[in-house]
Order: sequence, then structure tokens, then C-alpha cells
Amino acid sequence: MRQIQNICSDAENVFDGFELQHKKKQVLEASSSTRMKVRHFLSPSNPLVFRPKMAHQIKEIKDRLDKVAADGTRFGLATINVVPGLVLQGREMTHSHVDALDVIGREHEREDIVKLLMQPHPQGDGDGDKSLCVIPIVGIGGLGKTALAKLVFNDKRMDELFQLKIWVCVSNDFDIRQLIIKVVNSAYASDSVPAAAALAHQENINNFDIEQLQKRLRYKLSRQKFLLVLDDIWNEDRAEWIKFKDLIKVGAPGSKIIATTRSNSIASMMGTFPSYVLEGLSHENCLSLFVKWAFKEGEEDKYPNLMEIGKQIVRKCQGVPLAVRTLGSSLFSKFDVSKWKFVRDSEIWNLRQNKDDILPALKLSYDQLPSHLRHCFTYFSLYPKDFGFTGVEITKLWVALGLLQSQDGNQRLENIARDYIDELRSRSFLQDFEDFGHFYNFKVHDLVHDLSLYIAKDECVVVDSNTRNISQQVRHFSMVENGSLSALFPKSKSVRTILFPIEGVGVDNESLLDASILRYKYLRILDLSDSSFETLPNSIAKLEHLRVLNLSDNCNIKRLPHSICKLQCLQVLSLSGCMNLETLPKGLDKLISLRQLYITTKQSVLSLDEFASLSNLQTLSFEYCDNLKVLHGEMQLATLEVLIVRSCSRLISLPRCSLSELEALLVSDCKMLQFGLPENLQSKTKRWRMNFLLLDNFPELHTLPEWIERAAETLQTLIISNFPMLQRLPECLTRMTHLKLLYIADCPLLDSLPNGMQHLTSLDDLTIDDCPKLCRKCQASFGEYWPMISHIKRVSIGEPEKEERHERGGSVFGNTDLLPYLWSEVVEGK
Repeated sequence: MRQIQNICSDAENVFDGFELQHKKKQVLEASSSTRMKVRHFLSPSNPLVFRPKMAHQIKEIKDRLDKVAADGTRFGLATINVVPGLVLQGREMTHSHVDALDVIGREHEREDIVKLLMQPHPQGDGDGDKSLCVIPIVGIGGLGKTALAKLVFNDKRMDELFQLKIWVCVSNDFDIRQLIIKVVNSAYASDSVPAAAALAHQENINNFDIEQLQKRLRYKLSRQKFLLVLDDIWNEDRAEWIKFKDLIKVGAPGSKIIATTRSNSIASMMGTFPSYVLEGLSHENCLSLFVKWAFKEGEEDKYPNLMEIGKQIVRKCQGVPLAVRTLGSSLFSKFDVSKWKFVRDSEIWNLRQNKDDILPALKLSYDQLPSHLRHCFTYFSLYPKDFGFTGVEITKLWVALGLLQSQDGNQRLENIARDYIDELRSRSFLQDFEDFGHFYNFKVHDLVHDLSLYIAKDECVVVDSNTRNISQQVRHFSMVENGSLSALFPKSKSVRTILFPIEGVGVDNESLLDASILRYKYLRILDLSDSSFETLPNSIAKLEHLRVLNLSDNCNIKRLPHSICKLQCLQVLSLSGCMNLETLPKGLDKLISLRQLYITTKQSVLSLDEFASLSNLQTLSFEYCDNLKVLHGEMQLATLEVLIVRSCSRLISLPRCSLSELEALLVSDCKMLQFGLPENLQSKTKRWRMNFLLLDNFPELHTLPEWIERAAETLQTLIISNFPMLQRLPECLTRMTHLKLLYIADCPLLDSLPNGMQHLTSLDDLTIDDCPKLCRKCQASFGEYWPMISHIKRVSIGEPEKEERHERGGSVFGNTDLLPYLWSEVVEGK
């Protein structure tokens, strides 16, 4: 398998070689430079040289594949056709019995579910039937969903409420026939009949055909008020669920179903009540559970030193009971301090795991992922625990590595990435998700991060000063300590990724950087952010396959080699925060694959003419360009979706680009900026596409730009901050029917909201802060404007004269200072 993987990797390089040749030809045809054409003729890209070279590489790869196939035959290996979605690892069947003393810290959750079960079901299930409701319990693997369902199932109040209680472990197989058999058998087992009689029924119905089975099922459930627990559901086929649900609708009114699942989408498909999202246990409860599994009763008092280490071990479990049990049981009757420290300091995936421990439980979720998501999931391992991922960061990584697959060939890559993220989130792999519309961020649970390390251990590695013996199979590196680059240099030349994800950790050794570039010529991603070298080697041009080059926040670099413009495959170039960069390299128009360009420069004048030919450019950013006054020329790029202009204190006007085509515009701290529309847009009435608008720190403006009205029908996120002279909001605000998030801060003269705010039915999140007059009128219950905003799900209103806040539902930002947070965590991905 490793041989095949290596061959496929080399084959991918060959395909990329043909793509690169095509891009070079495009640049050559667009150029009028005779010198460039002569250089091309004398280079290895000359077709007379290129074709034989590639033919030789193709033949070599074919020969290697033939040899692997022959070896497979010689060793008697068989080809197995794996059905898509086939689960290779199963979970053992669950049962309904539980000792309540074994379950710690779920009393509150049990009461919540019991209250739901005791409620009438007024809404039905959406199909006109009011006799059956479904309560989904959702959470990550190992969180205790089954244990909670057992507590509820065995609660004595359920015996009084339901005539029949049925427990079915569904697990991987949502087969209608098998489900019917399980339901009928469980129903017989719950009757007051001898066990031998129940067993006889089980033996008989196993031989029934589907018609006989459904009759027996309906007979058994008919007019009975039942509680059915469907534990561990993985089925995503709604048609199969409806078929099964239709068969069990014969119960008496008030019958209910509890469904446990790891998938929010499955819960949404099945549930008639909102999903009950199970949270982690408190640290105190986790510690009690740990003690129960690590010691005999009362034994923990004899070992206070071990208990201190145990508290640290519990913290790494992040509230997941199965992880606590796994680590606690691994230390049972072990009193050697070094063994406890080993468990504390090791990643969970490095510890021995039994089949029902936490890692196998999480691995089951991974096994259920479609193959394209499994590949994407692996790369979370390159980042440290508790890393704040952004949509921008993860999308550029997945795009650069060619991991995104369009189903119809027409989907935007950013939309595909968002679909992948939503799917991973639905399956409980992601947490702390914050959606700002065009931008979003999230984290990965520590245990899920451990799973990614386990999955990726042969391909990805996080390098620090303690790293030794790097595998030859490793293709992706992440450096998390200064000086750790010296630990690099395995013999493998197939490295695709070098990252520096930690703020403040970068490269300061230019010779080492040059050596890395020369060795790893197939790099796709080179992230040198937070580095401190003064010059980028000319050899950068040798990285012809490079997709991402991140030089952000290098305060020492003054110039870039013009050879950087030979990187025709480059998709992302970030120079943001390079405060001493004197000038941009000549020839940026040759970077024809560029999708994102982030610029910081000391230049006072920039010509946009070079950008005009970047037909794939989607994001353009000018940040900290303190000297920049004028942007000459005009860009009519239909592809440009995001424009960022930040801390350009002398800039007079926005780039002359088509604002009507933008999806996101972020303008901050540009005090000289004039917001008038360019002439090319003043007469146009074309509907705008803008859904995200951030305007910050404009001390002289009394009103917001008039052109906001043109985006009223599309805006989903509007952030207004630091307008000390702003006295009113535009009337068009009440026509923003798609607006989901509105943030207004530091506008001390603002004292009113437009009439009709109650019509903004899509608005989920409203924050108003440091606007004393307006905050006074928006106070809950008694404020003049409260009736207009009381329908909003999450409202955060700052106190008129205090630092305290009124929050209802909790703002998506919490008490975070939004602007610095949004720039660093969400937009820039730092």
C-alpha cells in the first residue's frame, strides 16, 4: 500500500507538470517579450525537451505500477470491491440494563429528557400524525449518549408512563427486516412472560418473511403506548427512516422514541423535538469517574501524589466520560508515579486501547466518513490542540492539496469546503463553531485531534525540538517551535507541506531555508509566516508546484526576488504585515493562478494594471500600507469576491473595481478614505451580491455610504464600529431581510433605530455596545426599542453607563472585543 501511495504521489506530480506547462504557455502567449520567449526556448519547458522527459516519467510510473500488480499476484493478494460507505469496524450491541451508580453526573440531563417524555406532543411529526414523537440525543462518540438513554429507560416514572418499553441497538445496519425483528423481540422481552417463551418467539419470527414480520410488529405495538429507544443510529437515508416510522405509527397517542446519534443531520432528519445536544461532564464529575476506575473504593486517599497527576489526566479528557474511563482503567492498581506521568504526557493515541475504549469509539466515527472527508480530516493533525481554525485557513490548505471534489464540476471550491466543514460539524467532529456569514471559524475537540494524529501518523508530523527519526513516508510538516526546522531534512523528496501555525514561530535561517527549497521541489504549501529572514532566496522559483506562499508578519524582509513571479501555479500569496517591504516584485500579472493576494508595502503609489490580468483572483487585501495614497488604474475582475482595505491611513479612494460583484468588503482605519462610488458604478442599477460588510474607525463620517442601499437585499452580516460622529442609521436597514448578524459599537452619538426593525425576521444576532443613548433605548422590557428587537434570538446590549451587559441568548461573540477578534481569528486565521 505504501508503494502504491508513493507511485500515485509521483503520478500526481506528473499531472501537475502538464498543468504547469500549459500555464507557462498561457503566460508566454500573453507576453510580447522576445527575451522571455528566447529564455523559454532554452529552458526545459521547451516542448522538444519537455515531451520526451514526461514520456519517460510516465513509462517509469507505468512500470512501477505493473511491478506492484505483479507482486500482489505473486503474494496471492486479492482485489476486494468495497461498497462506498461500507463500515469496516463495528460497535458491539448495547442493551438497556444499567447500574445507576455507575453513571456519574448526568442527573440533570436525565431530568431534562424525562420532562420531554412527559410532555404532550402538540406538533406531530410533520406528516399529520400526532401519536409519535422523536427526541434525538446528539454528541461526540464516548460522551455518554447511551448511558443517558439507559438512565431514562430504567427510570421508574417511565414504567408508569408507558405500557411498553423497547430497546433496540441499531448501530451500523439500518435494515428494515432486522429492525422489525429487534423491536418485536425486545417487546416480548419486556412483557411479563417467561424468558423461555420470549426466546421461543425469537426463534420463530427469525424465519418469517417481511409480510409476516410487519403484521407481527403492528399487532404487538397496536394501541400500546410505548417508549422505543433506537440507540446508535448511523443511517442517513430518510426514505428508509420513513418506511420504518410508518410501520410503528400504530401505537397509542403519546408513544415516543429516543434516538441516540453522533450526527446532527440524522437528528434533524428524525427529530420532532429539537435535538438534545449532550455536553461534556464537569471537571468534578470527571474526577469522580476517574477515581472510580483508577482505584479501589477509598484507595485514592492513600495516594495524594497520584491524585494530583490524575487531575491533570482528567483535564485532557475534555469532559468525555469514555476517555476518563479509558485512562482511569489503564492505571488501575498501578502505583508507579512514572506510569501515571507517562499517561499524562502521552497523546491518547499512543496509549494502549481495548476495543471498547475511547480511540476505537472515535475511530468508528472516522470509518463512517466518505473517503473525501477522511482525507480532509487528516490535516487537522498539522495544527496544535485548541487551534482556532478559520474557513480561510482550512480552505486554502484543502484547495492547495487538491482535496476538494465538485460533484458537477461547476461548484466553487469555497462552497465545497464549506459543505465539507458542515458535514464534519454535523458528525460532531467540530466544536465552538462561529458563523459570521462569509467568514467562519471553529475548533477541533482535543480527543478528535488525537484521532487525527492517529490517522495521519505515517503522513503528517508536528515537528518540535524533541522530534527524532522522521518517517520517510511523511509528506506534511508543521513546525511549532523556533529552531525546529533543523530537525527536518528526511531523505524523502515528496514533502508537500511546510507550516508554521503558531504565532511568533518562524524561520530566521536563510541558508537553511534555501536548502529546504532546493530539497523539496514538489512543495505545494510553504507557510513562512512570523519569520525574520531578510531576503527570500532566488531559488524560490524552483518550487514550480507551489500553491500557497505565506510570508506574512515578516518585519525584516525588504524586497522579494522577481523570480517569485515564475510560480504559475501559485494560488495564495500573503505579504500581509511585512511592514518593511519596500516594493512589490515586477511581473505579478504572470501569477495567473492567483486566488488570494494579501499586500503590505511601503510604496505610495500602486498600479492596478498588473492585477487586472489575474482572472482567478478572488481575495485582494491591502493592510498596513501606511504610505499608500493612490491606486492607479482599474480592475474589472468578475472573480473578485473579497476586498480588504485596512490601516491604510493615507489612502484616498477604494480600488476601482466592481463593487457590485463583491461578496465581502472590509474597510477599517482608513481615515482619509472617500466613500463615493467610482464613476463606473454610479449609473448602474445592477443588483449587488455583497453579503458581508465591515466598516470600522471613520471619525469624520456623519452618515454611512449611500451605496449601502444597493446591497440591502443581499447583506447577511453588517458590522459598524468606531463612528464617533454617526447620528443615524440608514432607512434601508429595515429592508435588509436577509440580515442575520448586526453589530454596532462605539457610536456615541447614535440614538435611534429605523422604524420597522421588527421586520428583520432573519436577524439572529444583534450586538449594540458603547452607544450610550441607543443602549438606553434598547434595554430589555422597558426600553423604547425593545419591542422592535425582542424577537431576535441572541441580543447583547451594553449598559448605558456601565461595563456590565444585558445578554439574552448570548451573543455569538460572547464578551469578546469583536474587531480585533474578527481580524486576527476569522479573517487572517492567526
